Amino acid sequence: MSHRPGRLAEAIKQEVAQMLREELKDPGLGFATVTRVEVSPDLRHAKIFISVLGDETEQVSTIKALERAAGFVRSELGRRIRLRYTPEIVFKLDQSIAQGSRVLQLLNKVMDGSEDDGQS
Repeated sequence: MSHRPGRLAEAIKQEVAQMLREELKDPGLGFATVTRVEVSPDLRHAKIFISVLGDETEQVSTIKALERAAGFVRSELGRRIRLRYTPEIVFKLDQSIAQGSRVLQLLNKVMDGSEDDGQS
């Protein structure tokens, strides 16, 4: 097993995060964070998972804005990371943070309910 896809994924994550903070100025772009990057073993394809703070319309708007900027992002990655082939990139909405928050809310609700039952 090669460690190269993992190293490339981390480099892409750092570069795209910097682009989100400093360079991409699309009005449809909400508060987005790169959560992880998956690179295929042949280094030709990369999935960039994005977490977006806000409601569903903001999330959809942000992913569409990133899809419009995919060519720019890919060309910048090719310029910043020296590779023979710059991977094709796809942006995916990462719901894991929202799902984790929902699970914590449910657990807290269950815990609060069990404490009330014990005191009655």
